[in-house]
Amino acid sequence: MQMKDRSRGTGSLVSQVGESLRQAILSGQYAAGDKLPSEHELTETHSVSRTVVREAVAALRSDGLVEVRQGAGIFVIGADPALSGRKVDKARVASDLEVLEIRTPVEIEAAGLAALRRSPAQEEAIFECHRKILQRIETDQSIREADLDLHVAIAEATNNPLFKHFLESQGTVIIPQSRLVPETRTAEQTAYRKLIHREHEAIVMAISDRDDQAARNAMREHLVGSQARYRNLLKDLRSFTS
Repeated sequence: MQMKDRSRGTGSLVSQVGESLRQAILSGQYAAGDKLPSEHELTETHSVSRTVVREAVAALRSDGLVEVRQGAGIFVIGADPALSGRKVDKARVASDLEVLEIRTPVEIEAAGLAALRRSPAQEEAIFECHRKILQRIETDQSIREADLDLHVAIAEATNNPLFKHFLESQGTVIIPQSRLVPETRTAEQTAYRKLIHREHEAIVMAISDRDDQAARNAMREHLVGSQARYRNLLKDLRSFTS
């Protein structure tokens, strides 16, 4: 069979195949839970190579429209038009992971120092930030800004201004959670936010108890867990292009 991608750019074909599948999903031709045609069937239908099909499916996957189940096939998991414009850039995810790797040792030490040095007023400020995160979870609002505020409050409680300066200089880029779970997936967002809240609570309580080792351990678990979540996302994004 003569493959069309020998005479046209692969990138153009990826876009064409991806858009064709996207429209089939958004139009209701394939509903949530439906299985898409196999990779072989898609190569035959669109007269393209397996590489083109894999890259097109990877794009749909990053948009939150499909998932690939090992040994079972490609399944539709969403048909929300709002997801069709969502792109998860591998380079951005890799950059987020790099930021987390820098943050981790800095904030582990900050948590330990905050436990040893925090004043009663600083302790209350940390608790207040923690309460605000819970309030935003309960009212189904983004916690990104409140999350940053908590980490900054912990840094401030070290009484070493360089910790606070480090976090504030990065801004909310250090809290890039929207790339892990799309805002449009309400149930998943709520579950994710509650997980983050539980991890924060362990940090906050250890600081309140002046237990520097527990504070360091809790911050390590929180940030290493975030790294693991990002590595899993990056692995998923690369699975069809490796």
